[in-house]
Amino acid sequence: MIVTLKDGVRKEYEMPMSVYEIAKNISEGLARAACAGKVDGKVVDLRYIVEKDCELNILTFNDEEGKKVFWHTCSHILAQAVKRLYKDVKLAIGPATSEGFYYDFDRDKAFTSDEIEEIEKEMKKIVKESLDIERFELSRNEALNLMKENNEPYKTELIEALPEGETISFYKQGEFTDLCAGPHLLNTKYLKAIKLISEKGSSGAYWRGDEKNKMLCRVYGTAFTKASDLEAYLKQREEAIKRDHNKLGRELKYFTTSEPIGQGLPLLMPNGARVIQLLQRFVEDEEYKRGYVITKTPLLAKSDLYKISGHWDHYKDGMFVLGNEEAGGEVFALRPMTCPFQFTIYNAEQHSYRDLPIRYAETSTLFRNESSGEMHGLIRVRQFTISEGHIACRKDQLEEEFRGCVELIKYFTDILGLTEGLSYRFSKWDSKNKEKYEGDEATWEEAQSAMRKLLVDLGIDFSEADGEAAFYGPKLDIQYKNVFGKEDTIITVQIDFSLAKRFNMTYVDSSGAKAHPIVLHRTSIGCYERTLALLIERFAGALPTWLAPIQVKVLPISDKYNDYAKNVLTSLDKYNIRAESDLRAEKIGYKIREARLEKTPYILVVGEKEQNENTVSVRSRSGGDEGAMPLTDFISRINQEILSKAIIENAEA
Repeated sequence: MIVTLKDGVRKEYEMPMSVYEIAKNISEGLARAACAGKVDGKVVDLRYIVEKDCELNILTFNDEEGKKVFWHTCSHILAQAVKRLYKDVKLAIGPATSEGFYYDFDRDKAFTSDEIEEIEKEMKKIVKESLDIERFELSRNEALNLMKENNEPYKTELIEALPEGETISFYKQGEFTDLCAGPHLLNTKYLKAIKLISEKGSSGAYWRGDEKNKMLCRVYGTAFTKASDLEAYLKQREEAIKRDHNKLGRELKYFTTSEPIGQGLPLLMPNGARVIQLLQRFVEDEEYKRGYVITKTPLLAKSDLYKISGHWDHYKDGMFVLGNEEAGGEVFALRPMTCPFQFTIYNAEQHSYRDLPIRYAETSTLFRNESSGEMHGLIRVRQFTISEGHIACRKDQLEEEFRGCVELIKYFTDILGLTEGLSYRFSKWDSKNKEKYEGDEATWEEAQSAMRKLLVDLGIDFSEADGEAAFYGPKLDIQYKNVFGKEDTIITVQIDFSLAKRFNMTYVDSSGAKAHPIVLHRTSIGCYERTLALLIERFAGALPTWLAPIQVKVLPISDKYNDYAKNVLTSLDKYNIRAESDLRAEKIGYKIREARLEKTPYILVVGEKEQNENTVSVRSRSGGDEGAMPLTDFISRINQEILSKAIIENAEA
């Protein structure tokens, strides 16, 4: 058989061989580093037998898919350690994540920090035992019997959800056996640099992510092939915790939450509300310059509207519904998106081909019924505000309009300092699950071909993802990772060949016939709350001066200079510089420390000398103590910084 390797090298073997044996044949070093194989595009165990011609890639920890195998094996070691120490605990699931692994356990109480330490010690003991990891298969009935004998109800439930006749795989290491599709490493000895990441013990997670189910204990962890890499990761994570918007945003009084109000419904405090206001004005003004017209539409509508758009059939579970369909009468729903409303505005008047493109924009408050396990700070919430827009255009205008959407996104992310770390994903439909989508295969292929060509022509480096499209069309998803490495979609552009037909949106073309426009659904900076969260993390709370809720703090050395501090404040106010004074009878050192902790861009200290010379002593986040300067010079300097929307990195961040 001929095995073609990743670099194009072809190897010939006379008999079937395991992936591990092939890796060893290539080099002993590769075999030691190997985590799994990828045979004709499918990730498989190192124990997998290659029997025919194929393309083979030996996956190591340096490959994302190799990491997932490495970390998934760690999750089994975690589960084995827990079962050794706490025999009555029931096993749920233990997948790999983007930066490690977790396992969910059913236990009558959460694991404490001390217990987490004991579990980690037991994991390291299992690693030292060098247990071979064996894979075996059972019929569905045999698998059910095994899990029932082991008193594992969650595993039993998972097996019961599988079809009759299914062959089910398990992995065994020492005395521990777990239901698992794999793949896994060959032995526990390879997993040396392990760390459980639970500073305060285990966290909670609902079984299958459904809040109607039981709350389980989730234990997170990570692992690396070298201790030095684990140490570097832990240092990076320590920095991430400092920047975490969910912690820092509350400390800096950007937002808060309240149990009586509800999960996923953050309250923006004055600092956060001011930043959102500044962002919103900036976005709306820039969109106006680029030909967008603003709309303002209702926050809810009758179910009739969502039935026309298809959201009622495809998205109802994610909506907040008001009323009871079965009881009769009108049923309303809070809007999860604005497109049906803006389409209705389009249909309120006739359009000619000369009118197109029409660009609608709206600062939209939306509502989505996120599951409780998915919500996090300002990043994933149930009510949010978005820079939403829809463009109705002719087919010959599609490329220019799509380009304009991408250029606007790049402009905003550059200004906000969020460009580094962005990635682009071309999200397509799942042709094997067509009932999830509107339109026929030909329409989808046309839309996806159009988007792929546009992305290639624009020189965008993108990945592709099946099954991530909206139900009405493919998407360009702009992805961004938060400080913990969790990737979220922050901005989207979607090509829609379907909904204009459902809403009977038309224009009169050059021949006098009626035609349907193509619709682009787009955001420009996405969700304002999420953008605020990312800005807090990106700048460690020290937002650029133009966005800072308070740009200047004026601090008199003693109450003798309070009047001069007030005069400075008045001068700053004349130029719309957001400033506050601290007139408390506290020592100046204390007031400076307070202002620094509040991440204020500039601190102006005033005393006798400053009062006599009409100057201010300037302390900045980037330069520290800069000494005295005329007040007029300082005003000129900060105004230029604000107008240019300059990003001056905080030396302390």
